[in-house]
Amino acid sequence: MDILDTIKARDPNENEFHQAVMEVTESVRPVLDRYPEFRKAAILERITEPERVVMFRVPWMDDQGQIHVNRGYRIGMNSAIGPYKGGLRFHPSVTLSILKFLAFEQVFKNALTTLAMGGGKGGSDFDPKGKSDNEVMRFCQAFMSELYRHIGPDTDVPAGDIGVGAREIGFLFGMYKKLKNEFTGVLTGKGLGWGGSLIRPEATGYGAVYFAAEMLATRNETFEGKKCLVSGSGNVAQYAVEKIIELGGKVLTMSDSSGYIFDEEGIDAKKLAFVMRLKNVRRGRIKEYAEKYPQAVYTAVDSTLNYNPLWNHAADCAFPCATQNEIDQKDATHLAENGAMLTCEGANMPCTPAAIDVFLDKKILYAPGKASNAGGVAVSGLEMAQNSMRLAWTREEVDNRLKTIMKSIHSTCLDAAADFGQDGNYMIGANIAGFVKVVNAMLDQGLV
Repeated sequence: MDILDTIKARDPNENEFHQAVMEVTESVRPVLDRYPEFRKAAILERITEPERVVMFRVPWMDDQGQIHVNRGYRIGMNSAIGPYKGGLRFHPSVTLSILKFLAFEQVFKNALTTLAMGGGKGGSDFDPKGKSDNEVMRFCQAFMSELYRHIGPDTDVPAGDIGVGAREIGFLFGMYKKLKNEFTGVLTGKGLGWGGSLIRPEATGYGAVYFAAEMLATRNETFEGKKCLVSGSGNVAQYAVEKIIELGGKVLTMSDSSGYIFDEEGIDAKKLAFVMRLKNVRRGRIKEYAEKYPQAVYTAVDSTLNYNPLWNHAADCAFPCATQNEIDQKDATHLAENGAMLTCEGANMPCTPAAIDVFLDKKILYAPGKASNAGGVAVSGLEMAQNSMRLAWTREEVDNRLKTIMKSIHSTCLDAAADFGQDGNYMIGANIAGFVKVVNAMLDQGLV
């Protein structure tokens, strides 16, 4: 039986995880053909099964004294090249399937960074939106009162993700420190005054744009004058927009779960500052951008459409930075018809397999998230290094290291793709390079 059939039979309702496994296993078939010892060692069966899955209840009390119960998760997917590393996501959509797909992707993403980090992921179906700071604190403390047993600086080092920002990381770290009676770098994304790293908030967005700049350079192009579509308005999208502007690009769109704005004049630094205040301080909705800047057009989400109109504007580059599977075949076709030359994933798996096929068929440069959005976990790794040494590097030093890592990932993807006769295919290159590194480490360490 094929490995994917086996996984589907064992875990029939984990569609996101199935999608992630399918993409990787299809890409690495040439590797398995070249190295038959990988098949003999049942590498696919081992690498697609988590080393551990922890699931627990999280009871907490709201400001009215009402008790709620959420589910908490932590998945340690693979620790062959280092302690588990990956974010915590607090969002109503969190399921075991989504976290397994994210943890699986994280294994190869972390391998590409050149840093010693395994892959993991975790979170809860808790929704921090609309909750008071005290409610979020009580939830985070309840969540950590179980999670602390399973993590540590040399075992598993969580970070932030959707719904887990600086506020949540602070509450989580405080509870860990209290329970363990020690101050260690067990979480990344910490405040600058207590172990955090400069450039960490910016890292995923900046890194994606650095990666895209390297892709454009393969066609003797730069960001200067390029029209860019960006989805999302959270951390990744904000800093991707900031870096695109800095490199001379023109950003036309941003979005949230309610809809998107299209600003033909472009989102400049002043307008981006408004979005950052709106989202990070006031926690408002993106439609307020159009109220502030009337030349912009706001379009609400229309569930009757079988495509996302955000991706149906003329542009050179697309940066999906919102969530998984936000670009489908029709959206990819619209991008191609409207002249896009590059799609660079800021989110995790935002493009469906059918969309990716369109990009590859139309010769559109396409960067998978495990390569292009690895900047966030790369700087998390740099934060871990600074914590271990009790040092803090300058902004310039961290940014230069980030830029160097993203250039290295870009070269690694191209080299791996070329080695297997797939020149210019970043998806296959990223999957193969990450896979080979992890598998070699697994084989070196024996059957464990």
